Amino acid sequence: MRRRILILAGVSLTLLILTAVLGFLWMEEAEAINFAEKNLAPCPEHIFGTDWMGRDMFKRTVAGLSMSIRLGVLTAAVSSVIALVMAAAASLFGTAVDRLVSGLTDLVMGIPHILLLILISCAAGKGFWGVTVGISVTHWPSLARLLRAEMMRIRESPYVKISEKLGMSPLKIAREHMIIQVFPQFVTGLVLMFPHAILHEASITFLGFGLSPEKPAVGVILSESMSYLITGKWWLAFFPGAALVVCVLLFQGLGQGINRLLDPAGAHE
Repeated sequence: MRRRILILAGVSLTLLILTAVLGFLWMEEAEAINFAEKNLAPCPEHIFGTDWMGRDMFKRTVAGLSMSIRLGVLTAAVSSVIALVMAAAASLFGTAVDRLVSGLTDLVMGIPHILLLILISCAAGKGFWGVTVGISVTHWPSLARLLRAEMMRIRESPYVKISEKLGMSPLKIAREHMIIQVFPQFVTGLVLMFPHAILHEASITFLGFGLSPEKPAVGVILSESMSYLITGKWWLAFFPGAALVVCVLLFQGLGQGINRLLDPAGAHE
């Protein structure tokens, strides 16, 4: 079972890295205009067809996914670190800090996610960095709650109590006793944030509050394609949408695989 999980995780990771690298290299080609080949249905030369400006939809889709993957990696990493810091602060610095973190968590989770994301993204100037800030500061609460609960349990352990009586500082206790024990949950949460980040980036970009229309992002591609679906150009939305779903499922499978590998009991089921 463990070997099968390793193979699936390796294949998923390889495909995602390959997509990110190819998309980065094809960024300029994805924007290349050729009106002589506009509105072509899928064919051997253009397997995803071309759009109304003759741009190759395969390269455009891969470039869009590449941008989503890079944004997802960055935002998931920042969000996970925020969650870890919040959880450590809540479990180590007393009741007042715990209440503050819990209140902030409830506040963020109580506001409709897309609405909060749009507001923060617009306030940060939209574009790549606006979306990055918006996703990073709205995706940490669920993981923070999980890590806080685990750290609270660890804090009641005898060796942590002894460390406190010996005068060990809260930061040292967190570093030497807590973080290492919640690391499996932290890594799993980090990986599983990727698909959420990608979907939310595509969603707010589709609505016009995310990445710049000049960027070959999946949300931009899907938004632009809506005007052409009624004319029968189904490939403009179908292939980018399907590619986005596959990308999200790969991240989901990778996260579940890592969770099983880090869980000794689950790895042998």
